[in-house]
Amino acid sequence: MDKILIIDDDSATRLLLKRDLKLEGHEVTVAKDGEEGVKLALELHPALIICDWVMPYFDGVEVCRIVKSNPELAQTFFILLTSKVDLEDRIQGLDAGADDFLSKPVNPAELLARVRAGLRLYHSQQQLSQSNQQLSQTLRDLQQTQAQLIQSEKMSSIGQMVAGIAHEINNPVTFIDGNLNHAGKYIRELLDFIQLFQKHYPNPLPEMKEAAEELDLEFLMADFPSLVESMKRGAKRIREIVESLRTFSHLDEAELKDVDLHEGLDSTLSILKGRLEGIETQINYGKLPRVECYPSDINQVFFHLLNNAIDAVGKRTPLHNSPAAPPRIRICTETRTPSHAVIRIFDNGIGIPKETIPNIFNPFFTTKDVGAGKGLGLTIAYQIVVDKHGGKLEVHSEPGQETEFAVIIPIHPPKKLL
Repeated sequence: MDKILIIDDDSATRLLLKRDLKLEGHEVTVAKDGEEGVKLALELHPALIICDWVMPYFDGVEVCRIVKSNPELAQTFFILLTSKVDLEDRIQGLDAGADDFLSKPVNPAELLARVRAGLRLYHSQQQLSQSNQQLSQTLRDLQQTQAQLIQSEKMSSIGQMVAGIAHEINNPVTFIDGNLNHAGKYIRELLDFIQLFQKHYPNPLPEMKEAAEELDLEFLMADFPSLVESMKRGAKRIREIVESLRTFSHLDEAELKDVDLHEGLDSTLSILKGRLEGIETQINYGKLPRVECYPSDINQVFFHLLNNAIDAVGKRTPLHNSPAAPPRIRICTETRTPSHAVIRIFDNGIGIPKETIPNIFNPFFTTKDVGAGKGLGLTIAYQIVVDKHGGKLEVHSEPGQETEFAVIIPIHPPKKLL
């Protein structure tokens, strides 16, 4: 049964139209004037409206304009009931949005024919609208699938490369670090021997004295131990980088695991250390329990969000770069509820326009310059946090104000995701 609304201030016409349409099997509602008709249209969302042209207060043309301007009623088939025959009057009705006209006095056969034609068009539009919605959803699904495939392949390759590099670097660094300990010991023994020699032979041969001066032996003896210590610190830093690469990639940890999210943040910051030069980084870690998650995926989220924050502070205007407001990134963690951990990343970059925020998690949407971004980072981060872990990824920003991305992740994933 299709819903039909009749709007007419003449009771006899209302009854006649209602009787004929009910006999045809339709669900019919009547209104005695335009004001009541608009109210019922908003409540019922009828498939078709038959409205008298000449009525007090709201005439049929005004009712038509109101109905057609409402997005929820725009597809309703609208028939103007009129005794007007002038072309100008018909044009006025069409301009208001009327789909058809029905002349008075009403011929029952013509009434039913025009109603059937109008309903056919209405149902065709409904089917087309549904098809468009399905196509739009299919397109979004395809875009998300494409983004996932691209990112999955990219991260798989990066993970294997990172693991390989970490392994290849680790072996020679271990060799260097181990031998530096022996080298330091041998050097100390040699220096002790030289000092002992100088003590018992304070007046060396002229040739030896000349060689010592040429070598600047005193400086060499003072500087060489610190040189070895500097080499040890360098080797230690390389080992830390290797460990950060291993922690970040988690190539051998594809399953759910209880992890310390602070370790993931630290490893990500270590990898991005070169990009963070010149940026004030404030870290305020709260007390977080170990979180059951996919470690490699969560580290990807941190990487994308911090990368975006670095890009944002890099676009600051000269006004923002004043001494009073240096480029800054803040990281805060807390347990918002007993069941959720929160990681908040702030930057004092250029901010995000209000109209842009609804689109930032869409696949391939980017505000970066051509070639500077593919529009996948935030999409992948959103899918990992929301779809894969059942959490939330929130953004709060205004142009010229500090931007916040908040990762809200369950300490234990919902059962439906397991």
